Amino acid sequence: MQDIKKLLDSEVCNRNNNCELSYDKPDPLLVASRYKDEYAILLCALFGYGKASLIVKFLDSLDFTLLTQNEKIIDKELNNYYYRFQNSIDIKMIFKTFRRLKQIDSLNNIFFDAYKKENNILEGIDALIEIIYKVANYNSQGFTFLVSNRLKRDKTQTIKYIGNAPYKRWNMFLRWMVRSDNLDLGLWEKIDKKDLLIPLDTHTFKVSQKLKLLNRKTYDLMSVVQLTNKLKEFDKTDPVKYDFALYRIGQEKLM
Repeated sequence: MQDIKKLLDSEVCNRNNNCELSYDKPDPLLVASRYKDEYAILLCALFGYGKASLIVKFLDSLDFTLLTQNEKIIDKELNNYYYRFQNSIDIKMIFKTFRRLKQIDSLNNIFFDAYKKENNILEGIDALIEIIYKVANYNSQGFTFLVSNRLKRDKTQTIKYIGNAPYKRWNMFLRWMVRSDNLDLGLWEKIDKKDLLIPLDTHTFKVSQKLKLLNRKTYDLMSVVQLTNKLKEFDKTDPVKYDFALYRIGQEKLM
């Protein structure tokens, strides 16, 4: 396992820098990193599914200043927009919802209030998803896919690891916002990076299995927790620093 750590530490040194973000190596962080607005950055994360080049192309087409405009302007400007599972109504509604939320509170405050009780990242994610649906007062298949369902809980109201999705885009957003280096933005200072969970996508999942970092075959939240705990053996204070390296190894088919 020391050989794996050495490999990953080397990849982190090579990958965790802004040279990795370009139109030749597209990633939604390429667009997100241009902004300081947490709501714009979250939109970049939530639309971060599918082929990377198409994600960046779509994000480049969005006018994030609409988050400060009135809703009639949002309706007009986004009238013909769509992205994969989201039609124009879904896209208008997420912009309107975030516009309304911006006037209520910051994402950071909402997240931290839920997270701080037990330093639980998942409670913070669930709180954000809950308030998005509450403020939106809207639902559709595309909107639900974009925002994600609320996390499933057991009879004691504890969030379940088995039966929940990996919540990759939410954990990616948190990596961007909490970690601070040449790659990640570090705009949220009250969250401890040791509590972050790996943003598990299919590339990271397969590479982690090949490297024997993960022995589960199910792509779910339990795999996220197990892989994060394994990476804590390499760096207990910053396990998610390995995320981008694992992702690029898989994306570039280096294994």
